[in-house]
Amino acid sequence: MAWKSSVLVVANQTADSPELIEALRERAARGDTEFTLLLPRLPGGRSEEAGSRLEAIVAAWREAGLEAHGELGDSDPVVAVKEAWDPSRFDEVVISTLATGVSKWLQVDLPHRVERIIGTAVQHVVATAAAEPSGGDAQAAPAVRKPPAAPGLERWLGAPRRRGS
Repeated sequence: MAWKSSVLVVANQTADSPELIEALRERAARGDTEFTLLLPRLPGGRSEEAGSRLEAIVAAWREAGLEAHGELGDSDPVVAVKEAWDPSRFDEVVISTLATGVSKWLQVDLPHRVERIIGTAVQHVVATAAAEPSGGDAQAAPAVRKPPAAPGLERWLGAPRRRGS
């Protein structure tokens, strides 16, 4: 029997992104590989929505030619990895995030924190969030908010001045 690698993939908004799927295809091309998507639940419940989304993403991965399974994890991705990680079950970890400046997971340094927790290297994939399907998506990424400009910079930036603040 040939050796099969088992890869734990931690992703949320980027779980069905072309960049992540391509990275997983490249990994699968190196040898027989099985992927398990660990999808953190959204804070505040909505487990049914998360479960449906997980099933749809795993189905898309399978359509892309990947051997895939999925499981829901804690809403905190660090806790989710701690609960899911088992070195007798997984050989590698891939974490997929949005780009720096947008990703909350990178703000908490998730890839490096997971490396320290599991004691092995983590592959980090930077990807884009999937396009919002028609009809809306309750799990779409929140709008990126720009920090307010320092007082007095409005004139330099050409922004209208606020009154009565």
